[in-house]
This record gives sequence, structure tokens and C-alpha cells, in this order.
Amino acid sequence: MLELLAPAGSMEAVAAAVQNGADAVYLGYGDFNARRNAKNFSHDEFAAAVSYCHLRGAKVYLTLNTLMTDRELPAAARLAAEASALGADAVLVQDLGALRMLRQTAPGLPVHASTQMTIHSLDGVKQAADLGLSRVVLARELSRDQIEYICQNSPIEIEVFAHGALCMCYSGQCFLSSVIGGRSGNRGLCAQPCRLKYGWNDRADAYPLSLKDLSLAGHLRELRKMGVACVKLEGRMKRPEYVATVTRVYASAIREDREPTAEELAQLEAAFSRQGFTQGYYLDQKGPEMFGVREEGKEPRELFAQARNSYQSGESPRVEVVFYAMLRPGEPAQVGVADQEGHVATAQGPVPEAARTHPLTADGVSAQLSRTGGTPFHCGQVRALVEEGLSLPLSTLNGLRRTVLEDLTRQRQAPPHRPLGEYHPGVRYENRREPPVLTISVRRADQITPELLRLGPALVYLPVDELCAHPEKAKGTADTRIGAVLPRIVWDRELPALLEQLRQVRELGIEDALIGSLGLLPCARALGFTLRGDYGLELYNSQALKECKRLGLQSATLSFELKLAQIRDISKPIDVELITYGRLPLMIMENCIIKNRTGRCNCQNVNVLTDRKGAQFPVVKAPGCRSELLNSQKLFLADKAADYRKIGLWAQRLLFTTENPRECVQVTERYLERGRWSPNEYTRGLYYRDVE
Repeated sequence: MLELLAPAGSMEAVAAAVQNGADAVYLGYGDFNARRNAKNFSHDEFAAAVSYCHLRGAKVYLTLNTLMTDRELPAAARLAAEASALGADAVLVQDLGALRMLRQTAPGLPVHASTQMTIHSLDGVKQAADLGLSRVVLARELSRDQIEYICQNSPIEIEVFAHGALCMCYSGQCFLSSVIGGRSGNRGLCAQPCRLKYGWNDRADAYPLSLKDLSLAGHLRELRKMGVACVKLEGRMKRPEYVATVTRVYASAIREDREPTAEELAQLEAAFSRQGFTQGYYLDQKGPEMFGVREEGKEPRELFAQARNSYQSGESPRVEVVFYAMLRPGEPAQVGVADQEGHVATAQGPVPEAARTHPLTADGVSAQLSRTGGTPFHCGQVRALVEEGLSLPLSTLNGLRRTVLEDLTRQRQAPPHRPLGEYHPGVRYENRREPPVLTISVRRADQITPELLRLGPALVYLPVDELCAHPEKAKGTADTRIGAVLPRIVWDRELPALLEQLRQVRELGIEDALIGSLGLLPCARALGFTLRGDYGLELYNSQALKECKRLGLQSATLSFELKLAQIRDISKPIDVELITYGRLPLMIMENCIIKNRTGRCNCQNVNVLTDRKGAQFPVVKAPGCRSELLNSQKLFLADKAADYRKIGLWAQRLLFTTENPRECVQVTERYLERGRWSPNEYTRGLYYRDVE
């Protein structure tokens, strides 16, 4: 049966989820989770939540799914060890460094890959399995054929989102909130700027980045048949009544092996929607009909009152137990109870007396023991051996039933015995003292000119499809190597074409591959490329770099959400690269907002999205007919060379996107301290300011 995983932003929401049929809940404990604005749990609250859930047969998954600095990892390690000792059933992570820390601190705690890890292919799932993860939450953009292919071939469990808010960008790859507002979605504080107005032609008059909520109600049996292990409901920021309503609809449908009724679907929409729901990604039917906004309406008071009643009044008996009783003359009465997890509790009572009028019967004993009302238990069976002619007060039987159930409760709530360890950051590597070399990445082959190459950058990265289309660009110079940029997003059905392209560029003599997706590391390694990590890997701390070294990477690009001071303090076991110029990528989107606007492909022209303040964000084509949103201002640090040259970098990278060939040369000359070029408007990015 599908596991149903429900959100819990508070203890009340835990009760709402469990009393309405959730098999597991996910919640935040401390500050290291993707919903830091939710009412995350204290130590005592987390312990209470685990006890509450385990008693009732539900699991608790801890969300530890944010990027962490080196200074934060020790506190996260203590928190993870506490959660494991208290009985958390699994932990969700995004950060490779956090994963490495968990292996030391809580080796017995199962780890799941959060959707923030942007895993969207079978090779990505296999890489996660190799890293020791036991479950992957797939990217929400995948279609059902891709989900089915992954499930049928995956070595570990697969979880998919089934209901709730959809991000416009692939989770884990969105920098819009951090770059324009200083609040990072990768640090748990997304301000949701995608829900605001944007538009074309200098007018912010629409909502082209605001998707309707997802609802896969209606596809639950299909998901089960595919081999999906768990369906997830989104909503840790939502009220408990919402959690209760949505959980009940999905739990009832899953338990009864059906799809929700029309009335239940109406209840889902009344609880929360953005002009209805969408299944566009799942059905592989992308387009403008997937978009919508929240419209203020009347609160569904009656629906929410029923929801509150479901978890505030009484107990839903979830745990099936079997009672045992033996009443024999001359021996103490014995009662036992067992649950389906193997817990057994027993108790002895007084010796039964000879009956004067109404002797006890097996049916009578069974009727008395099966009265479990007001507890989480329901009696599935009573096996009673009662010899004839005996008497025992009913109050005694009631007391024995209470005793064994109390003992069973203690057993079910007892935390597991797991190994715990200490977090050790390990050896520290000294920073490089020499200034960083210059590398360049471009989007188009025409941006690589003889004039650019004469400036002698150490490496010039060109997208692999551009290299195949323009093989003459594969020839570098004595001072400059040419490398291939691999797409950040590659579905399994796109992989054969990419593999053929990679083989072609290897034959052209290309040795370096810039990789922003875990799923592409195995194939690039197998083809003999020198592995270089791109910003899509979201590397934020020393432990993540050590994990990259273990995976065979020669160099890695650090997250541009770090400050220069933090980068200086990171221990660098492999060569480190940093983007020091360019329009930073803010979103990569499965939905083509250019085509949504015009009804046709129009990637060859400049497309600019305008926000409410008049800022203009270029929209460019990404591999696979996807859209990429770039920052309105260019990152510019040429006049700050003294700052980034002394923080231990191997390379500083110029990221050319919308620039023409002449601008590429001018920018490069300026970074080589030749000329006086500078952009009309620019930003220092996040390198000098704190990111929440």
C-alpha cells in the first residue's frame, strides 16, 4: 500500500494528520529545514510528536533539508543525534555536507533525498543510493512515464509529491528570492517572489510564474501500480484544518483502493487552491492552463469545523492488536496483548474463584477485553482459554486490559537503540596563495572568438550541444582548454541523445566536463571526462567539497549564495571555482514561459520579463526546451579583485549569457586589468551581504 506522508507545522497539525490517517508526518526541528518560518519543534515538542506518532503506528521524518555553513554543521550534528535518539524514523537532506555529517553522527538513521536535491533521473536515484540514501523524493516536474521508468529500475524507495503548492523552478535550483531579496529558498526562507506580478513589454500585469497547486487525487491507484512507495502532501505552513481535510481525503482513497469522490475533490478545492488544481507535469501537458493565483474567498467554516472535530474530540483507533487470556482453576488469571510489530505485553491477576451463579465464558472475556474505546488500539481478535465454572470480577478483567495496554504503549513509545557518533570536520586544507586563474563559460558558440582566446583564459566552457553543432570550437590554444557544459536537467528520455553528444565531444578532444547534476556524474566519469562541479550541485561547506572529492571531482564551483568571508574560511580539498561576473541564473523552469506567452517557440529573440519595480529579467532557452530566468543586473567584481584573490580560489569564472562577442572580450579584458569597461548597472551579488 502507498505510504501517505503528511505535513506538520505544529503539534496540532501532527494530531490532525495522524487522526485522519497519515502513515507518516514530516516536520522541522530547529532551524535547518526548508520551512524555517513554520512553527518548528523544540526538543520536548519533537519528543512528544515522536511518542504520539509511534504509539499510533505513524512514522516521523525530520526535515534537515537546507544548505549549511561550516559554522552551522556542528549544531546540525547535535540536532540530528538528538532526533535519532528520540526515535525519528528518517531525515531528509539537501546538502551533501549534511549527508556526510550524518554518516558520522547518526549512522543508524535512514536518510532520504529531499526534492531540494533536484533528483530527476534514474542515474540520479542510483547516485543517491550509492551515497547511502534509502529514499528519493523526485522532482515535481516529472511526467508519469518518467516516474514509472525510475520506479521500475530504482534500487531504493521513490516518493512523489501528490498535493500542494508547486514551485515554478526546479526545487534546489531557485535563487530568485535570495538574489533579489536576500532570503534564500535553499536556506528555508523563500519569500515566494514568483507569486507576484510580472509581465512583458515593460508592464507587470500578470502572474506568469505562479502555478496552480498540484493534485494527483485521481491517480493514486496508478501511482501504486507504478511502484511509488510514498505520496507526499505539501503544507507545513498551512493550518491544521487544511492538513486534516487533505489527509483524510487521500487516506480514505488509498485505504479503500479507489480515487476520491466528486464531493471529496470539492473539499480539497475548498480547503485551498489557486483557481483549481493542475496535473500538467504528471500528464506531460505543460502550458498556460497550469497557472493560477490564490483568490480570497470565504473560509469553509463547516468543513474546517468537521476537520477540527476529527482531531480534537476522541481518538481514532489505528493500531490493531490481538488479546490473549487464560483462566484456569488454581492459577493466576493471565492476560496478554500483541501488536503487529511484535510487541507483547502480559499481566497476571488473582486466581479465579469457583462460580456460584454466572460462570465466565470465553465470549464474555472476549467482549470485555475488546473494549478499547478511547485508546489508539482496536481489537482484531481475542484468543481466550477459559475453563468451565470459574468467576472473576469484570473490574479485574478491565484492570488487566488497562495494564497490558499501558505496557504496550510504553513499548511502542520507547526510542530505538541506534549507534551515535561524534561529528569531526576532519583535516583542514590550506588556502591557495596564488591568484585564481580565469575561466569562462558561454551559452553560444559565437561568443568564442579568436580575440577572446588570445586573452588566454585557462578554460572556456561551452554547452555540449553547441560543441556538437560547432566542432571547430573544440580547438583551444596553448594557453586555453575547451570544456563542455552539461545540462542541469536531463530526463531519462533525453539521456540517449546527450550520451551521443558526449561521445562526440570526447572524440573532438574535449576532456573537461562541467556538471551541475548528480545524475550526470556516472556517465561523464565512464566516458573519461575530468569532472568539474558546477553551481547546480549547491556546494556550501567544506564537507560538501570533501564529498565531491570522494566522488572524483577535480574542481567544484561554490554556491554564489555564500559571502566571500565564508568562502575564505571553507577548507578546500579540491580546486574551487567562483562566479565573479555575469547574469546569475535565478530559475530553471520546465514550463516554457515564452511559449506560454505567445503560443509558439520564440527562443531566438530577446525575451524580457518585467517585475513591479520595472526591473527586467532576460528569459533564455535552456537545454531540453526549458526556460531559464536570468538576473536583471550583472554581477560585477572586476574592481574588487583584491577581495576575491585572497580567499583560496583556483579559478574565477566569467559567466557570459546575453553578451555579444565584443562584450565578452571587453569584460575579459577588464578582469585582466586591461581597459576600463563596466556595466551601466550591476550588482555585487550576495558576496558581501548576509543571506537569510
